Amino acid sequence: MSTERYRWQNIKNYIHFMVNSSNLHKLHSPFMFDLARKCLYDHTRYSDYQKLKKYHKDLLNQSQKIQISDLGAGSQVFQSNTRRISQMAKVAGSSYADMKRLYRLVYYFKPRTILELGTSLGKSAFAMACADSQTQIISVEGDRTLAQMAQRQLDKFQISNVQIRTQNFETFLLELNQSNQKFDMVFMDGNHRLEPTLKYFNLLQKHLHNDSVVLVDDIYWSEEMKQAWQQLKQHPQVRQSVDVFYFGILFFRQEQFEQDFIINLDSFNLF
Repeated sequence: MSTERYRWQNIKNYIHFMVNSSNLHKLHSPFMFDLARKCLYDHTRYSDYQKLKKYHKDLLNQSQKIQISDLGAGSQVFQSNTRRISQMAKVAGSSYADMKRLYRLVYYFKPRTILELGTSLGKSAFAMACADSQTQIISVEGDRTLAQMAQRQLDKFQISNVQIRTQNFETFLLELNQSNQKFDMVFMDGNHRLEPTLKYFNLLQKHLHNDSVVLVDDIYWSEEMKQAWQQLKQHPQVRQSVDVFYFGILFFRQEQFEQDFIINLDSFNLF
């Protein structure tokens, strides 16, 4: 898909999202209302936001080029695998706004263990690590160059609670299935294809519990990701889902009624 076509498709998706979304006042689930009010719509200017901004700006100032290997659906923007870090920081991985959203989610749920599939430049891992220094994060990146670059960046900002694994996702998850390790939160941000996304999610089931939270990034990134999101919501273990356009959230709390929510963050001028 060309960059121009992708841009127009994204606008179309956003308009459709806006038409079907709700805001805080239309949420009748106490659990979801509390999440929206205290987390998604939280206007607090956390002091750590300055750290997130500094990390993001530091990447924007790195002009060197790196050679990477796309193991997933590829890029909607870059035509070559030789990419300048500053350019990647503008369009790849989490934006500064995304970093703040991830920070608030970790700050709100206080997960002890997090698994991230897709380290990229380390922006999301950094945001989650800053939200709670007691949280232990495993971040998996299939591209060795990116993994090494992200590790250097996290070391530069003195982050010690993130462990980066250089493996493709399926290999990592199959090895993980030999253990009984549980994760309180999982952030799926890699590959962006239908079948692999569903496969990874199924492999993760052994490592989730009733209160686990799964974040699925870029649910409108492509038609395949839109299909993946629809199928993930219908998984028998999923009780509630939240679509905020930028990402989706899946819950497994058996005490909750099955329900899907579409929440418009931008209606409150959150950022």
